[in-house]
Order: sequence, then structure tokens, then C-alpha cells
Amino acid sequence: MVFSFFKKPTQKMPERQVARPRAPTPEPEPPKAVEEAAPSLSEPLPDLEFVSADKTAGGGVKKQEPARSAVPSPQPLAVGGSADFNQDDFDADFTESSVMGIDVDQGGDQIQGDVEHVVVLFANGQEAAARSLLETLIRAYPGSEGKRFWFLLFDLLQCMGDKAAFDKLAVEFAQACETSPPAWRQPEQVVVRKSNGQNVFVLQGVLTAEGAQPVSELAELIARNQAVTVDCGKLVGCDDEVAGQLASLLGDARRRRVPVTLAQVDAFMARLNERLVAGDQGRGAAWLLLLELLQRHGTQEMFEERAVDYAVTFELSPPSWEAIPDAPPAAIAHDAIPRDDACYLTGDLKNCRFEDLVPVLENTELPIIDFSGVRRMDFFSAGQLVNRIAPYKAQGREILVRSPNHLVAELMAVVGLNKQARIIVPKS
Repeated sequence: MVFSFFKKPTQKMPERQVARPRAPTPEPEPPKAVEEAAPSLSEPLPDLEFVSADKTAGGGVKKQEPARSAVPSPQPLAVGGSADFNQDDFDADFTESSVMGIDVDQGGDQIQGDVEHVVVLFANGQEAAARSLLETLIRAYPGSEGKRFWFLLFDLLQCMGDKAAFDKLAVEFAQACETSPPAWRQPEQVVVRKSNGQNVFVLQGVLTAEGAQPVSELAELIARNQAVTVDCGKLVGCDDEVAGQLASLLGDARRRRVPVTLAQVDAFMARLNERLVAGDQGRGAAWLLLLELLQRHGTQEMFEERAVDYAVTFELSPPSWEAIPDAPPAAIAHDAIPRDDACYLTGDLKNCRFEDLVPVLENTELPIIDFSGVRRMDFFSAGQLVNRIAPYKAQGREILVRSPNHLVAELMAVVGLNKQARIIVPKS
């Protein structure tokens, strides 16, 4: 049989490629999903503005395996700056302690992109979306490859208070990873009772509205006319909302003659006094707290001087001086006092500039910032924390960030905080 293509005109054979030189073909650039996602924060930055996850555009590098088709492509984080995220640095900073650490497996750009997608959602308050994505990812990355996503989901359920789902996930984790799951952590008690039955509060770190459980407990005791001692020795600062709550509670207790004793409050009062400038109307609640503290632990001369500053600043009549009977020094039980010099942060950190951390960073040989009580931190706060710490890192100082949950820890790595401080996460 004669095939039709034998009848086609004979074509000239092309020249062999080796016969003539050609210019070298440039190698394709590697995918940039991770590099574009992480900012370079080796130098202090100006105030950052972060684009929320629902406004970011574009997608990360997509794999072609069918098993990944259900996983949404990660969105790049619009945080500005050049690419400078290094997975090796991340691993080293998270596993250098024998007491606290997490195991981070090298997973390539796709895994890192998916991790970043999750922490963006959580940082922006989209808990349901982050949970749904994590439930997909733990099945898309089987075995030890997906342990990071398991730990993120465990901490998310802990933050959401969903113990039933946590326990169910623990069974699935033990079967899938053939190892023990993390344990559910009970919230720490904020009221410590001495041997004689007196209530003792230990206020510590920087109090924010989202993490001011001690203030709520204090309000309940004052409402029941119960005596209480408040230890302020580890209190670094508070936001304006907490300052207003404390001022109102202390003023109410003073007028009702409820015995509230403030112990070791001088250092906190001095820091608060230094930050309040006459003419600046941005800290009205903090002014009222300062005047209340001066009523209790200052002289009448100091009180009246700052009362005049308050009147000039707000064009309002200041509170009047009221002499308070001297209270005996409070004897605080040893077990009611924090056992280290760490600065404790609590609650949800939103739009924080961490100004209250400056004295801790300046005056402590090895500053320890404890995140065990922090539920969530947004991108703005994460960037501002880098700004606060970076100058001290440049001076050769070492700073330790202790016990953030996995969601907050991964966010810290995304913004480059792991290049400015040691980050240690408790082993699960």
C-alpha cells in the first residue's frame, strides 16, 4: 500500500542544531510567591499599613497534583518591602530550645504559601474561613508533611473555645500522624487567694481591652464590697480603654470605702506620668487613672500640679483632692508573685504600637516578652513590634519572644520578627 504522505514534495533536511552555535537560554526565574509574601524587615520600618486578606489580589504557585486541586491558592501579603523570608531561619528560631519549640518540616513554596494564607485570615479576624481552609489542608498534606496545619488548627480551636471539636481532632491526629496530640489548655486563673483568704490580683505586662479579664474580676469583687490587694509590680502599661476602667473602679471603691490596696505601683505610675503631656487630648482616660493613682500614692502637691495640666488640656474641672487614710503595707503571698521578669501581653493585639515596651527593652538585660496570654495579633501590630525590636537587635541585644500560639508564631515569621528576636513556641 502506498501512503499519501510519500507523495508530498521532498523537503530539505534541517541543519543539525549542533552545527551552529546559539546563545545560551536564560534559566527561568523561580516562583516568587513566598518572596513576595514576606517583607524585608532587617531595618526599622515606618508605620505600616497592611491590606486585609479579602483585598489582596493574585495567587501563589499552584501545584499540578490532583490532590492539591481543592486547596485555594495562597494570596500574597501586601505588606511592602522586598523579599527576605528564609525558611531555614524560621526553622532555627522555632526549634532551638529543648523546653519549648515546634517541629517545622521543609515543605516548599506551596506549603509556606498555604500557611501564610491561613495566618492572614486569622489575623484579619476571619476565623471561620481560616478553620475551613485548615480542615482542607490537613487532608491535602497527609502524614508528617502536614503537621504544621494540624498544630495551627489545634490552636485555632483552642482560641475559639471549641473543646468538642478539639477532642475530635485529637483522635484524628493520633490516627493520621501516629503520635500523641496536643492537650487542651485551661485558661489561667487571674485571682490568687492568700492563705488568710484575702483576694490578690497580679496585674502584669500590657493590658488591652480584649485581654483585661483581671479588671472584670476586680470589678466583681468591688461590687461585692470585698477587700482586695492589687499587685502592680509587673504591670508595664495599658491601653486607654483599660485605663478608663481602672480609673472608674478605683474611684468607685474610694468613694464607697471598699478597701482596695495597690502594691508596688510606683514604677507604673511614674511611666504613666511621663507619657502624659499637657495639651495632648489623646489620652483622656489615662489622665483620669493618673489622678486616681496620685490620690492614693502621691502627694497633694503632685496631684494638684497634674490636675491643673488636666484642666488646661481638656478645659474641664479636674477631680478634687481627697485625703485617704493610710493603709498598712500589703503582705503579698510569695506564690502570688510572678516567678520571672517577663513582660506579659494578653488578649487580642490590634493596632498596637508597643510604646509601653520601651522601658522593658531599655532597662532589661535580656527582655522576655511572653505571648502565652495573647489570642491573636493583627498585621499592623506585628509590624510595629518589629519596629520596636529592630533597633535593639542592631545594637547586638538579644530579645526573647516566648510562648506565642502557632498562629501568632507563623505570623511573626511572615513579617520577619524571627530575624529580630528568638521566638520559642511550647512543644505540643
